[in-house]
Amino acid sequence: MQRRAAAIYVAFFLIVGAASFSLIATASAPQLSFENPEHELSEDDPFTVDGQEYTVSDISAEMEGGDGGGHGGGGQAHLVRSGTVEWTNESARYTVEWANGSTVTYEGQDWAVATDNESETFTLTEQIDRTAILQNDSDVENETTTVDGEEYVVERADGNESRELIPVDEYFPEPETREYAVGDEIENVDDETVAVASVTPDAATLEYFAPRTNEISVSDEANVSVGSTTYFAYFPDNSTMVLTQEFETYNQFEEATAMQTTMTNGLWGVTILSGLSAFVLLGLAYMPSRY
Repeated sequence: MQRRAAAIYVAFFLIVGAASFSLIATASAPQLSFENPEHELSEDDPFTVDGQEYTVSDISAEMEGGDGGGHGGGGQAHLVRSGTVEWTNESARYTVEWANGSTVTYEGQDWAVATDNESETFTLTEQIDRTAILQNDSDVENETTTVDGEEYVVERADGNESRELIPVDEYFPEPETREYAVGDEIENVDDETVAVASVTPDAATLEYFAPRTNEISVSDEANVSVGSTTYFAYFPDNSTMVLTQEFETYNQFEEATAMQTTMTNGLWGVTILSGLSAFVLLGLAYMPSRY
């Protein structure tokens, strides 16, 4: 191959490669922006949807991935933005279940629970702490005894030289019982006044109503439902949360991004191929002639 012709081709490929590379270097990535977002919020900002007030309780930005990033190892580190929206239900329903046959603590005392599904009632029976009562009475032994199948409390007399057996039913106080029906109110259950909502063979369900704070997690460039409204969430920086229903704008951004990726990959192919072609032609031009 004549070196003059090779030089022309080499120059041509270098120009083509340089031109395609310059297009890659100067091309600007599509920018995502919304003209009229419904909500543009910072941390602690309130906003209202369907008559309910919400508050942005948190906006965070963390690096994930990369060799040193603590979320699963290698790869290129990237910034992940997210947020949290809070709202308070002023009259949320809370329930407490007392299972049939269980022991519950109420007003500092243990009670056995027994439910009656037919009458929609349940009974609390006081659990007498026999051990504590015996230990607090210096005139009796700390344990009961059984004689002919009957249980007795042993009372010491005459300097422990004689003992008297007292039937346990006579010594210990009669357990208190309390009966409740559906609709009855019970005070001081978990510091609340509760109502008996239902009684089944398995349990008695108590209910009360109080404020409850709820959280909604918000991810970047993802849909999120706030009340009955669905928004597209976007974090343009580390301190701003945008909630918008301009879904078509994001679709156009996605299409533009995909198109630019395709064009950039093609230009890189042209740049690499042009460089290789120039290198090969240059090598062929300077190969020694056999003739």
